[in-house]
Amino acid sequence: MITVPLTPDLIRGAIELEETATGLLPHRLPGWARAQVADAQLTMAESQPAGVRLVLRTAATVLELDTIPTKRAYAGAPPRPDGCYDLVVDGEPLGRGTVTGGRTLAIDLATGSFELLAGEPGTLRFDDLPARVKDVEIWLPHDETTELVALRADAPVAPVPSGERPVWLHHGSSISQGSNAATPTGTWPAVAARLAGVDLVNLGFGGSALLDPFVARTLRDTPADLVSVKVGINLVNTDLMRLRAFTAAVHGFLDTIREGHPTTPLLVVSPTYCPIHEDTPGPAAVDTTAMAQGRLGFRATGDPAEVAAGKLTLRVVRAELARIVAQRSAIDPHLRYLDGQELYGAGDHDELPLPDDLHPDAATHLRIGERFAGLAL
Repeated sequence: MITVPLTPDLIRGAIELEETATGLLPHRLPGWARAQVADAQLTMAESQPAGVRLVLRTAATVLELDTIPTKRAYAGAPPRPDGCYDLVVDGEPLGRGTVTGGRTLAIDLATGSFELLAGEPGTLRFDDLPARVKDVEIWLPHDETTELVALRADAPVAPVPSGERPVWLHHGSSISQGSNAATPTGTWPAVAARLAGVDLVNLGFGGSALLDPFVARTLRDTPADLVSVKVGINLVNTDLMRLRAFTAAVHGFLDTIREGHPTTPLLVVSPTYCPIHEDTPGPAAVDTTAMAQGRLGFRATGDPAEVAAGKLTLRVVRAELARIVAQRSAIDPHLRYLDGQELYGAGDHDELPLPDDLHPDAATHLRIGERFAGLAL
């Protein structure tokens, strides 16, 4: 086996690669932005490599990747499965694996406490690959922080030239990151990117699509041929702001993106259907009844009567986003709006309900991805 240096030209979808004592840690926010983050949720989410993959050209029939994963363990909830790695060869899925061991992040949702427990590296191995020169992608787990330690192959490895496909830069919430998707290539953005033949840069952050200025500047500074922003659900379920602040924040967010992408197609996507927050404001809370039944669930705790005073619901957010885009598109012909209910609406919920009342399941990710590819990409 040949030890292959883990160089940046072998890694796609990351905004920055942090050199650690043991390897490389992919990040989906740059260091200057991470320095402005005082939120453990976003710190965790941006380090989870949704959409990040190793991309290489090789005749190797065996590949080994050493990583240090960070598993999550939620107090009172069933154990989570190990993060999944997807193998894609010449655009076709060919294998899947996991890495045991690693660190553990113990999370208590009731108190908001986190504790990180140390662990050792593990090895992912793919063998019996086709004995020919081919393009290989190893997609890292979309919901498990993954430090890259070493790569080995039984034949030389070269980077695949970039720029062969358009780049789609997307920002959104945990749904965009891939919550409840079964695999990293099964998240709806990955499904859409594959169907449309584009290179994905996924800046979906669980619980953290909050119109943060440093995210807007990251989008501004990241090269792309198409930019999309899907906002609303986290602003409602965190009860972060009221309508007056929301309107100004959306305009400021779009203004910043346009500083770096003045004519790039820019798509604003409103929230998909979510019954608990359609007419009830946040904040969202863990559903203790569901926890007692052994499942993770969420409920809305706000008062619908406060909508008149500016509290946000999904219906309010959709209406305001549509109004903002209609206003701006009069002088910005490359700006579009997509109602998230076209991706997943009430009828879809009747057929494919949200298992935790907030996030879509694997089949729904596939449906959303297929629809987004057709409607937007």
